[in-house]
Amino acid sequence: MSDTTVRWVDLRPRDDAEAVEAAIRRVIEAGWFVLGPEGEAFETEFAEATNGGQTVGVASGTDALTLTLRALGIGTGDEVITTALSAVYSAQAIVMAGARPVFADIDPDRLTLDPAAVEALVGPSTAAIIPVHLYGQPADLPALAKVADRHGLAIVEDCCQAHLATCCETPVGTAGVAAAYSFYPTKNLGALGDGGAVTTRDSQLEARLRRLRNGGQTERNQHTDSSAHSRLDEIQAAILRARLPLLPSWTARRRTIAAQYRD
Repeated sequence: MSDTTVRWVDLRPRDDAEAVEAAIRRVIEAGWFVLGPEGEAFETEFAEATNGGQTVGVASGTDALTLTLRALGIGTGDEVITTALSAVYSAQAIVMAGARPVFADIDPDRLTLDPAAVEALVGPSTAAIIPVHLYGQPADLPALAKVADRHGLAIVEDCCQAHLATCCETPVGTAGVAAAYSFYPTKNLGALGDGGAVTTRDSQLEARLRRLRNGGQTERNQHTDSSAHSRLDEIQAAILRARLPLLPSWTARRRTIAAQYRD
């Protein structure tokens, strides 16, 4: 009888072990561990890979969502429509920003936000929509974009499990004002610790995000906002640089496995 045990994903570096070890060694030898050249290089490379504009590295996917909402001025008194069919962090980020999550129903075929259900919940306090791309299925971004345009709402995409995915031949993370990514070890593109990023084409939003991730600092000893530190460290950035070129092959492997279940 064949073994039908579903095994956990082995997170130990395998095909990329040498590259990961070299990346870590490079950071240690450089002696620069936060907001340095590895982080800057990864931000550039990830922006190119996702076609998302500029990338701002942060400490986690949850922080990526929270800081984006804060940078957009969304907080107390505002509502953000999202899905309950996600990890708690999609909604938790809204609460952490000071706003109120409102849960819309899902499309039964996609298992992601139903645009009609979203529009039915739009009210005077609605400020944004957070679609979550999950299970290999992006949310219906063209339809959600129309809803957002009709009501003047921001779209912040939760791409924490959708690195390099596409919707209607368009990269996810490009339909709204910004997109949030996670690099937790179990994600499609994972580091060896926590990490996250925001991509955006809005230069003013990018500047606010860079300020908020660094304690609200605009320059040395000058802080204009109350904010915690949420920075992607140099070791994780270097590891992600080593792994980013492998992501397409890893994604192809995931698709092969998914096809076996479908067939």
